[in-house]
Amino acid sequence: MTAIQINSVEKSYKGFKALKGVSMNVEEGEFFGLLGPNGAGKTTLISTVAGLIRPDVGSVKIHGHDVVSDFREARKRLGVVPQELVFDPFFTVRETLRLQSGYFGIKNNDAWIDEVMHNLDLTNKADVNMRALSGGMKRRVLVAQALVHKPPVIVLDEPTAGVDVELRQTLWKFISRLNREGHTVVLTTHYLEEAQAMCQRVAMLKLGEVVALDTMSALLRRVSGSQLVVHLKSGDLPEGLRHLVSHDEHTNGNRYTLRVNDVNEVEPILASLRANGAVIDEMQLEQADLEDIFLQIVGSSQLNPQPGGPQ
Repeated sequence: MTAIQINSVEKSYKGFKALKGVSMNVEEGEFFGLLGPNGAGKTTLISTVAGLIRPDVGSVKIHGHDVVSDFREARKRLGVVPQELVFDPFFTVRETLRLQSGYFGIKNNDAWIDEVMHNLDLTNKADVNMRALSGGMKRRVLVAQALVHKPPVIVLDEPTAGVDVELRQTLWKFISRLNREGHTVVLTTHYLEEAQAMCQRVAMLKLGEVVALDTMSALLRRVSGSQLVVHLKSGDLPEGLRHLVSHDEHTNGNRYTLRVNDVNEVEPILASLRANGAVIDEMQLEQADLEDIFLQIVGSSQLNPQPGGPQ
């Protein structure tokens, strides 16, 4: 069964097209990554999925329920953790989660609320007013709010932005458990190592368009071989090797990252360096990762959000 069906979605703000015919499906039980630079359209797409923004063209369905025409059923099946720290300053943590349960018509939900708080290390903050919590604790409450009605589809929009290592570990342990139990998870993050570790499939957005959509393993195969990182004690890189320098590489002194297809290409590179009079100080052969894929497909430059609406 398809958990999220996005069909030819377009959205414009004052003439700027934030989404340009985006289509993709997220299957039930997947851990799906949605990646892209600032201004790519990720937040606009998530807001459309959540029913906060109506698309100009196209449709979005959650478990077959249209987020516009059948929004009540669609929202019951969706839990969204937003980027922003939004909270009501007049309630304690437990009261906040009880109130959130009430929005979905759920009564006597304390057992699940207690379990969620336990798994997010919020139990000792249950009776603390939201205003008194640190930023990291508020972030945990946002996650708890998204999970309080046990949604089969969970969307995490930059859930670990600016939080400590402890929260990251706590969050991923709980979310991984929910995913193993059948919950569908969609993650947006700028921490690409998190996406590589967690996601089974990834979609990459750029300027409102899908520029890549594939399994993690298939994406990693797009960057052939490895990278040879060399730091030169003296001398310089010969012109014959310049085409191997990663397009995102900025020279740091005499440090270069060179693309290699396999280990057999390393010795000819070293021979070329020696012939050019270069002396190697340090050398390391690294495997390609999701960051290399991201920079290759999307590009290293961060796009500035356009005026007129969220990106």
